[in-house]
Amino acid sequence: MSTAFYPIGTPGHAWGAPEKAQWLARQTVRRSYAAEVLAKIDALRGRFDVVTYGELDYASGAYPLLAIRSRDWDDALPVALVTGGVHGYETSGVQGALQFVDRHAADYAGRCNLLVAPCVSPWGYERIQRWNALALDPNRNFTADSPAPESAALMALVQPLAGRFLMHIDLHETTDSDEGEFRPALAARDGKPFEADSVPDGFYLCADSLNPQPEFQQAVIATVAKVTHIAPPDAQGRIIGSPVVAHGVIEYPLKALGLCAGITGARYTTTTEVYPDSPRATPAQCDDAQVAAVRGGLEYALAQR
Repeated sequence: MSTAFYPIGTPGHAWGAPEKAQWLARQTVRRSYAAEVLAKIDALRGRFDVVTYGELDYASGAYPLLAIRSRDWDDALPVALVTGGVHGYETSGVQGALQFVDRHAADYAGRCNLLVAPCVSPWGYERIQRWNALALDPNRNFTADSPAPESAALMALVQPLAGRFLMHIDLHETTDSDEGEFRPALAARDGKPFEADSVPDGFYLCADSLNPQPEFQQAVIATVAKVTHIAPPDAQGRIIGSPVVAHGVIEYPLKALGLCAGITGARYTTTTEVYPDSPRATPAQCDDAQVAAVRGGLEYALAQR
């Protein structure tokens, strides 16, 4: 066990309202949701339907929550959900989802209905932050009566389609800032000791331990491996503390942990993890890896219908 200094709070004591306010005051806008996300969605309106499924209303500003839908929606077809930006700082999840829609979504017309929520946490996107404005991680709050408005809005979007999802792929990144900022902040917020871990160099997947679908996971891995490298296990045979169960794959109980990839009950689910800080990967490769993951997953899932 090691300790990491975090400049807010008292070690061993969970944050209260004053500490959360201090944390919030440190957050600054560093990029534009309107320019980098909404403008790209607007450019897709001629080819796809765009729906507003909610709006965040924080003291620092309001943010519309948008999803992209297949224009020729067919209730006889299965539904595939792609989500990005549940953690707003994970850039390739957002941009990869948008790139997939722009370049490849039309390939699935007549094969499935696509629903894409490219930026679930726009407040976090603008601030390059893992949490929302309430110092909550949206990806631990996909639960009943969620206190995270980002999570609650997405669950309300998918609820009317319950039982129809074939696949849900949730696009994420693991970054050096996880160990340098976000995990120390989590330990400080919860009044717990920080236990350092290594950051894996490469792409990997988090499957559902209660519905692992190993062939599906390997189909995604094989497709991504054509674009970027797959993360090896550490000396203990683990990735971010979890045992590697297959090449590039670990498992979590998605629903029990309140994770986004557990919200649909789809037959095929996974969470991607791209490593954008690798000296062996460019930002374009990271976006391409997310696109490859979606395409590889869709092709496998549709072939198994």
